[in-house]
Amino acid sequence: MRKSRITGIATALLLSVVIYSCHKEEASDPGPTPYVLAIPLGLPAMQIPASNPLTVEGIALGRKLFYDPILSGNNTQSCGGCHRQEFAFSDSLLVFSIGIDHVPGVRNGMPLFNLGYQKKFFWDGGAADLESQVIGPIQNPVEMHETLPNALSELKAHPDYPALFKKAFGTNEITIPLVMKPLAQFERTMVSGNTKFDQFRNGTVTLTPQEMHGMQVYQDPNKGDCVHCHSMGSTFSDFEFRNTGLDSIYKDAGRYLITLLPSDSGKFKTPSLRNITLTAPYMHDGRFTTLQQCLDHYNTGFHYSANLDGSLVHLPKGRMSAQDMQDVIVFLNTLTDVSFTQNPDFKKP
Repeated sequence: MRKSRITGIATALLLSVVIYSCHKEEASDPGPTPYVLAIPLGLPAMQIPASNPLTVEGIALGRKLFYDPILSGNNTQSCGGCHRQEFAFSDSLLVFSIGIDHVPGVRNGMPLFNLGYQKKFFWDGGAADLESQVIGPIQNPVEMHETLPNALSELKAHPDYPALFKKAFGTNEITIPLVMKPLAQFERTMVSGNTKFDQFRNGTVTLTPQEMHGMQVYQDPNKGDCVHCHSMGSTFSDFEFRNTGLDSIYKDAGRYLITLLPSDSGKFKTPSLRNITLTAPYMHDGRFTTLQQCLDHYNTGFHYSANLDGSLVHLPKGRMSAQDMQDVIVFLNTLTDVSFTQNPDFKKP
């Protein structure tokens, strides 16, 4: 009887030690490390969604996923395969990116920077937020051509990913929302600013006379009038959707395909002009290979279509001289952030 009692007490003590150790281990685990995003000169504070706060572990996981071809159907193509850092995360020089089945897409690949300031994603605004944008290319049959269940299976069977998800989100489960979150976290850190223009605004450098004249033409309502869409400073875009008089609206109706509103026919997202010198070709269909061609379009080439943006409707064609346009291009060069293309935080881990 005494022996049984002693055994019972020992068992109870052992269980207490085990339980205490587990609680101590849990209490000592502080969870993911909060990450404070450094905002470069020229950009405002970024609103980070409370449902997906930035963490060191989440960003590291997102960076690894961004460059890992595991998310494509045949494990040959990653997000970083088309969005290349040296071109401000665009697929520069290609009109349409090529998917895993060697089939070209139907729209030019958009650059990836300052995404945390944008409100809708893709050329047509088909994704409401950065998290949901993430899975579009994965499932697209022309791009990465993968199914979400298969992507999850591969991640769960991987020797590294379960532990990385555990570190980032405190769970051994790998779900679609948890794949979306780290990629969105990493993409929010891809901020680009501190250009010559920003330093000029800050009073630390001066612009050349040609750059100054280009900036004046850019803002002049009777010349470039660029500021209606590409707001001056900060993101250099309001990210709204507009019909800019391209003749391709009969082939690609743009935002209309999302909203089915006739008033949205031919409207596409207004891109940022930051790093514009790095992200050719231009427009949703990549039709223009140079900035000169873009300015020629806005100066003389736009079509007076039914949904033409109001900022173009009343502008006369030929309002800018050849020198005006050349100077605008020189000014646009002041919006290039070369350090962004070399930042080690965004390179393949």
